[in-house]
Amino acid sequence: MIERCVLTFALLASATFGVVPSIASAQEATSACIDEAIRDELNARRRYRGVRERIFQKAGRFELSAMGGVYAADLLSASYLLQGALTYHVTEDIGLEASFAYSRAESELVRIIENDRGVTLIRLDQPVYIYQAHLLWTLAYGKMRWFGADIGRFDFNIALGGGVTDNQTSRGLTGSFGIGVKFFFGEWFSIRIDLRDQILEQELLGESAIVNNLTATLGLSIFIPFES
Repeated sequence: MIERCVLTFALLASATFGVVPSIASAQEATSACIDEAIRDELNARRRYRGVRERIFQKAGRFELSAMGGVYAADLLSASYLLQGALTYHVTEDIGLEASFAYSRAESELVRIIENDRGVTLIRLDQPVYIYQAHLLWTLAYGKMRWFGADIGRFDFNIALGGGVTDNQTSRGLTGSFGIGVKFFFGEWFSIRIDLRDQILEQELLGESAIVNNLTATLGLSIFIPFES
């Protein structure tokens, strides 16, 4: 483009000295120079807006997670929840997760009835063990910037699976589904937030019902290998 612009200036100089044929040539060269400059600018903008390779790659890596949160059971009182999970990311969009969670069975209603009648109906403050497996499907991902820092990435996913809830009030298998968000930092670290609905059959005080036990957890994840 520089050579073309130099030629344009030369033609203009020739036109200045009264060379008539050079005026048309100078106009054509000037137009070509401007067109080329516009084309280069558009190409530069297109390269800037183009799709770039993801800095954080999940495919083919293991994700080890530690989480804590709340376990809100339909027939029992809300209690704390401790959970660990191991996920293998088959692709950037699909992951297979196996998890184990621990909580305690509490019921304020049962305690009130027991205190009023002076009897023991069921054994409370008993452990609750939850074994589950989920298919994670990443629906969308995006980028954000916190307080002028570097741009970070996040994923939005849905989970579908099931397992077994082991405590004195549960019966049979547990179905589970939910949503989650992960915020990624560097190449091997992320923060995750998950909301899950666990569907199972529970029995309390001789009554059996299909319940929806909700869990809300916040946790940390590390990805292995550490470099994507």
